[in-house]
Amino acid sequence: QVQLVESGGALVQPGGSLRLSCAASTNIFNSYTGLWYRQAPGKEREYVASITRRGVKNYSDSVTGRFTVSTDNAQTTMYLQMSNLKTEDTAVYICNSYGNWGQGTQVTVSP
Repeated sequence: QVQLVESGGALVQPGGSLRLSCAASTNIFNSYTGLWYRQAPGKEREYVASITRRGVKNYSDSVTGRFTVSTDNAQTTMYLQMSNLKTEDTAVYICNSYGNWGQGTQVTVSP
């Protein structure tokens, strides 16, 4: 079983930026798509972004143009660069790959 550990969540003001990391115990992103999801209080988990093993990136409409997903050269870490953050981006951000889930990292956007 591959372990995924997210980090980088924080409290940030609207308009600010954060970079989240998802560190894997293997180079899983070399073989499988990496995905970011988020879950806000009282809401269902929603898809945010993904990157295939070939580097093809996709985003939800709500984050397109503001978030960028990437992986490191070793394909063991996936990143989510978030800019122009909005209060509605407040959520626990969770990474996934090949059925493996991390525990999540809290992002709070508040004045």
